[in-house]
Amino acid sequence: MMNKRWRLTMLSVLSFIAFIGIAGITNLFPALSVPSGIPPIEDAATTSCDSRSTMPRHFQIIGKADTVHWGYFSKSQPPILSVHSQDYVTLDLITHHAGDDYERMIQGDSGIESIYRWTETEQGISNRGPGVHILTGPVYICDAEPGDLLEVRILDLQPKPSGNPNYSGKTYGSNAAAWWGFHYKNLAQEPNPREVITIYEIDNTGERNWAKAIYSYRWTPQTTPDGKQHATIDYPGIIVDHSTVEETPNVLEGVKVPLRLHIGAMGVAPKEADIVNSIPPGYFGGNIDNRHTGVGTSMYYPVAVPGALFSAGDAHAAQGDSELDGTAIETSLVGTFQFVLHKQADLVGTMLEGVNYPLLETPDAWIVHGFTYANYLEALGPDAQTKIFEVSSLDPALQDCSTKLRDFLMNGMNLTEDEAYSLITVGGDFAITQVVDGNWGVHGIIPKAMFEDRPVKPRPISS
Repeated sequence: MMNKRWRLTMLSVLSFIAFIGIAGITNLFPALSVPSGIPPIEDAATTSCDSRSTMPRHFQIIGKADTVHWGYFSKSQPPILSVHSQDYVTLDLITHHAGDDYERMIQGDSGIESIYRWTETEQGISNRGPGVHILTGPVYICDAEPGDLLEVRILDLQPKPSGNPNYSGKTYGSNAAAWWGFHYKNLAQEPNPREVITIYEIDNTGERNWAKAIYSYRWTPQTTPDGKQHATIDYPGIIVDHSTVEETPNVLEGVKVPLRLHIGAMGVAPKEADIVNSIPPGYFGGNIDNRHTGVGTSMYYPVAVPGALFSAGDAHAAQGDSELDGTAIETSLVGTFQFVLHKQADLVGTMLEGVNYPLLETPDAWIVHGFTYANYLEALGPDAQTKIFEVSSLDPALQDCSTKLRDFLMNGMNLTEDEAYSLITVGGDFAITQVVDGNWGVHGIIPKAMFEDRPVKPRPISS
């Protein structure tokens, strides 16, 4: 019998290869491919769990007030779309920092305008959760049940152009050096403290893609339409009154930041609470803020509730490990995803057996995510969503990550514990994912190439 610990992580690779027409697997761990033959977009109203097609289908969700939820993941949030395993969905991912420059990032886009609409008598989205992120979804995955794994393949990410004709064809983003940043208590210059917004223009048209800072400003107290004053960046969706700030032009002059388009927050609904803050990540995914979560990667999520209820947002143009000052270059993107459901019974004996955390697969590596608390909602009790912001530390995050990585290599690669720790130490890498999201993160990276000469070949199985 084939060694059960040596089956390939991508359980549906055979059906995927058949669909996109790849001739065959040329190496032990093939790179994830972005298919050129994604089916045309269909009317989302034509899909339901009762109407299954013989071939994968493709649907699109435009970001607007009735297709997003703000600040939370929820097991009771009504889904906006139901899809089957292997289906494709294109989603608008709208940044919660668009109000930092209304003219460039909101004006002229009717969908984004509907999300941010706020007057003395009307608020586009008044049901705000305790977090900050604008999340598109949820998407209900037909037949998904607790114990299954949901694979989310990121096939494409494109900057969403400004809707303002004065900035036609251009995309903008915002970096907020804010009070929750790791740097905030270590400022050397006056005024101290201070919060600074830097607006970037994103160029995704050339052979080398860059973001360039165009101006910055220091946050000043802002008054929202309900009459409340916000001395700091303490409420999402505030439209900054630029008559109250002093813009500094030509910041970072001559500096180009390479683009790393990726998704900061995406995941499935957790089971522990009805409304879960979108800021701290956890076993369900959420606001992981891993810069590697880009085109050509797959994230595997443990399903906790029926239908999984996948949502995504917090799109980033660029970010370094740690997200030190509080945010990435927060921008709006359009993402195309494929959902592949791996049933619990099919996981037995595979490399995915026992994966109860968000596992990222890139073309070249596996990336395991560790947190201060693997499941803070369970570990910290009824007040978990408050306590997690008080107890975060990198020490337990590294311990959690290294333990998960050890177990992944032992279970999936048939290594002994001694072999696993040696390989992790000499061939793996750990990095700080983020230190700004409440449940701090460390990720561990294991290159696939190290296993190409293993004598037992993995046997891919379909889902």
